[in-house]
Amino acid sequence: MAEEKLKRVEVDCDFCVVGGGLAGTFAALSAARRGVRTVLIQDRPMPGGNCSSEIRMWIRGAVQPFRKETGLISEFEQRNIYYNPALNASLGDATLYAMLSENPFVDAYFNCSVFDLKMKGDRIHSVTGWQMTTYTLITVRAKLFADCSGDSILAPLSGAHYTVGREDRRKYDESLAFSAPDKKTMGLSLILSARETPARVNFTPPTFARLYVDDNDIEDTSSIHRDTLCRSHDIRNNDNLWWIELGGDGDSLHDADKVRGELMSCVYGVWDHIKNHGDHGMENFDLDWAGCLPGKRESLRYVGDYVLTQRDLESGGDFYDEVAYGGWPMDDHDPEGLKRADAVASRQIRLPEVYGIPYRSLYSENVPNLLFAGRNISVSHVALSSSRVMATCALEGQAAGEAAALALERRVPPRRVLKYIGELQQRLIFAGVFLPHTQRQYTKLSLSAQLNLSREERARLFSGVERPVTRYGENDITVREGESLVFEWKEKQFIKGIHLVFDEGLDREWLPGKLKKFAYRLHSFLSDRPLEVYAGMIKGFCIFADGKKVFEEDNNFLALRNISLNVEAKKLSVVWTKLRKEGGARVFAADVW
Repeated sequence: MAEEKLKRVEVDCDFCVVGGGLAGTFAALSAARRGVRTVLIQDRPMPGGNCSSEIRMWIRGAVQPFRKETGLISEFEQRNIYYNPALNASLGDATLYAMLSENPFVDAYFNCSVFDLKMKGDRIHSVTGWQMTTYTLITVRAKLFADCSGDSILAPLSGAHYTVGREDRRKYDESLAFSAPDKKTMGLSLILSARETPARVNFTPPTFARLYVDDNDIEDTSSIHRDTLCRSHDIRNNDNLWWIELGGDGDSLHDADKVRGELMSCVYGVWDHIKNHGDHGMENFDLDWAGCLPGKRESLRYVGDYVLTQRDLESGGDFYDEVAYGGWPMDDHDPEGLKRADAVASRQIRLPEVYGIPYRSLYSENVPNLLFAGRNISVSHVALSSSRVMATCALEGQAAGEAAALALERRVPPRRVLKYIGELQQRLIFAGVFLPHTQRQYTKLSLSAQLNLSREERARLFSGVERPVTRYGENDITVREGESLVFEWKEKQFIKGIHLVFDEGLDREWLPGKLKKFAYRLHSFLSDRPLEVYAGMIKGFCIFADGKKVFEEDNNFLALRNISLNVEAKKLSVVWTKLRKEGGARVFAADVW
């Protein structure tokens, strides 16, 4: 066989993640930060998936006030603002890649597509991928696997139960479902980015571009009504043309390359329409980039011990095993997409509050060592229309990686992590994740300390919620430059570290326009200015143990700092040495362990 003549590499690890979008990247990173030997297999040359420079879809998540996702996803955003203030797409890839490369416990194999696996009984033993850049077959053996590929490649290979398409409304009692089931899905999209220039720029479309003479060729505006999203193409309003979408009426998985060709004719046709047909005011704009790898919304979905449904989303999803949450509207796209100018591109129904996502929706019901995260988790089609967005997927990935680490520590399969669900939830909160129905539990070391705070300040600092929930400062203390926060005990204590949470500006009012949703820039305007680290973020602080300096930071740009100390002391002081603005800064957590 030809395979026998090719170079082979075999790798052993504890945890193997297939798929390097935000869900997979954060699953791998979350486990690796717990010291788990982790391998990430990604079929593209960079991490990021739909938000990478290859696809450039906006990162979206919960839209409710003060409910923006935190944890690894906010660390990524904060790093990107610091290292990439102009929000260059390629530097965004580099920011995410750096988060992986800094950790010695994760090995990433890029340009590697999994096509085979071996089972031992009902468990996955190994997966094999083809790395096209090295003409090498790479086999990875692991104790646990996570499928974060979006397309659920491990499902048909392993026999894991999965589903595809839209359920009828009777199956889960969902009012937004259809009267009969089918195999249709939401479609694939190609988008483009434009750049404003000082002078007029002409555009001659390629021969394969589709012709859209007027706006009605794109959308019959009579179809627009409440709860629908229109095919807006006002680049000056920063529209990202998500509606250049096809393929949901066929096989979104196996027809993907055919759909790519059709979408390329659409995306260049839409730009031709914007530039050359009608008065769009785009004379001075140039086509800066057009995608050629479609972003996918839906293909196969795994079946776990629990299937999340519309009713869960509407009721707030108060699950005992919540490990993530969503808050994007139920946003179901027409499978035919741009084929139908007379159809609604998407019907969007807002949710009053965020909903919890249960851990039981993140592991397979029949393959005992398989986890998953992203747009392929155990949800109905209607629920997927909300849970599929990338910030939600990022939370699921972080939860899957943390669960894998705990399973390996306890030597149990993923399902039995339910026995330790409280510990898993506290680990996630420690790592920066907000869980809407779960509060942080503080260490005895912190609670037994005497603090230089008033009773009211102490109650706010140990409120159990490490973020603002309104504008009124219920869960924080205000600190000023030169002041200190002091923990003191009667006897010497061994202090492993301290957990600090600073203000990251979750009201988002400090960001312009659509960057309020996530600091990601698609189009370029002459008026663009580089971003700066949020002014309320504490810049410098020192930590003293019995008067001896044991840690110093003079250029902090991250909201979450879990700092290892490993010292003995009766008194621990955190001195705030640099603030970015006058009037003080807010601290949402200070917990020693």
